[in-house]
Amino acid sequence: MAFFRKNIGRAQQTVRIGLGIGAAVLAYSFLSGWIALLVGVSTLTFVLTGLIGYCPACAVAGLHDRSKP
Repeated sequence: MAFFRKNIGRAQQTVRIGLGIGAAVLAYSFLSGWIALLVGVSTLTFVLTGLIGYCPACAVAGLHDRSKP
């Protein structure tokens, strides 16, 4: 995004995207009803932060995974 400076590195982005998609697939495979929907939607935050490269929680905590924040 143009407004935010990236605060997570490429490796963490890849892990977030993979875990987010994997957790969503597992949620819809093994869970049912509103629990599956809740877990599936919550994993969307991992995928979005991985795609964008910015994590608001890391920014608030002052954490960054880049050599020059």
